[in-house]
Amino acid sequence: MTDKPISVLVADDNAIVRMGIRALLDQFDGIHVVGEAWDGDHAVEMVRRLQPTVTLLDVRMPRRDGVAAAEVISASTKVVMLTYSDSPDVVRSAIRAGACGYLVHGAFEPADVEAAVRGAARGVGTLSPAAVVALAQEEQRSQVRTDHDLSAREVEVMTLIAQGRSNRQIATELFLSEKTVKNHINRIFAKLGVTGRAQAVSWWLGATEDA
Repeated sequence: MTDKPISVLVADDNAIVRMGIRALLDQFDGIHVVGEAWDGDHAVEMVRRLQPTVTLLDVRMPRRDGVAAAEVISASTKVVMLTYSDSPDVVRSAIRAGACGYLVHGAFEPADVEAAVRGAARGVGTLSPAAVVALAQEEQRSQVRTDHDLSAREVEVMTLIAQGRSNRQIATELFLSEKTVKNHINRIFAKLGVTGRAQAVSWWLGATEDA
């Protein structure tokens, strides 16, 4: 008796990328691409209709990005992010949204995609080096978060503030509204007992160096 084929949905707003991934996966025995989606909303619709074993998601897509889509579909399909974005914040957001794998274009071989799909089908995650680094950074910062009562999201916001990002840039990178970012910043300042960005950054750099 043969194993049941692994059904795969490919979601990417670039048709050429979708065609390339489909052609790649069609070479492997036991893996069958059952559909393609061109944005996050379409991916959610296709997952509900086709019930694929594994869904490969790009991060940057119209209407609904891949991280937001993962939050909806990860309960019913194994999600592997397959994207050009190697931002540590995006990696962490994707993993928290339920993705079990994260591969960055240009940093993997065709066999890695096959391994990621087969691994995801078995419940085993596959992470690119960029994803591993991002999760390691999160672990290093956990002590800072515990000591100073910052939430995981507040740590992400404070990290970007320290990197010189504006509220609008932070909102874009973390897929939040500018109003939500401002609310996070106000809470951070209150918890740290500071009145502005400069004081917050000064505290943050000292705290993360000591952690």
